[in-house]
Amino acid sequence: MSSSTPGTNEPEPTDGLKAFGAALKSFRKRAGYTQEALAPEIGYSTHFVASIEQGRRFPPPRFVDQVEVTLDAFGTLRLVANQLSRQRGLASWFRQWAQLEQEAITLYTYECRLIPGLLQTPAYAEAVFANRLPSLGDEQIQAQLAARIERQKLLTERPNTAYGFILEEHVFLRNVGGPEVTRELIDHIVGLAARRNIEIQIMPVVRESHAGLDGPVQLLESADNRWFAYCEGQRGGQLISDPKEISVLQKRYARMRSQALSFEHSVGLLERMRGA
Repeated sequence: MSSSTPGTNEPEPTDGLKAFGAALKSFRKRAGYTQEALAPEIGYSTHFVASIEQGRRFPPPRFVDQVEVTLDAFGTLRLVANQLSRQRGLASWFRQWAQLEQEAITLYTYECRLIPGLLQTPAYAEAVFANRLPSLGDEQIQAQLAARIERQKLLTERPNTAYGFILEEHVFLRNVGGPEVTRELIDHIVGLAARRNIEIQIMPVVRESHAGLDGPVQLLESADNRWFAYCEGQRGGQLISDPKEISVLQKRYARMRSQALSFEHSVGLLERMRGA
């Protein structure tokens, strides 16, 4: 049985998420708010509020705190939220970082192994999951694909968040999934690069000096201006909150931004690769 709703890329609502959504809707109506009126009051989009009421989004902690206070919910929404389990399809070690992403105002990513999940097309993501060892079953692949597509909504639902990606040129040359999948992927990323809050830079294959040789890294600034970092390996990930460690990683990322191609040259390179 698939974990996604037939005909959509939305994850199937769990009973817990549906219960929270129903409770939110009830308290919203009791307080006399429409979804459109509540959204700006709590700093989220109307679509985000609707998705949570439908049980299709996991409510971030800040969202729960905002609606609890705004709707005067007697602690009920916090209580229901505390009973929720994260949706299937996200690795256990990644869930804390994914929760931080929901509220980030800045998110920087350097990747040298594959296209980052936030930028993947469904076809590319499916090819990545199909290559996993031990092999995944069809249901597991669909669950992970649904979770990835859900997570990608961050790019469109948080237009005030600054996203930066430094990608190695060779991750496109690998042709994961085949030439057609790669062309579709490049089209998708070039389209995302047209958004004002998304910056794509390509690190060329030939680069004599490179500040990122220790591997991929993500850096995140929270709504209260705290910085976190995340590094992932073969079988797990590490969330970093130590300011001294984060300072080192920020210096490396800043140096890579100067070593990679400029935004304009990066988009030009992708367009030439797409036309090849």
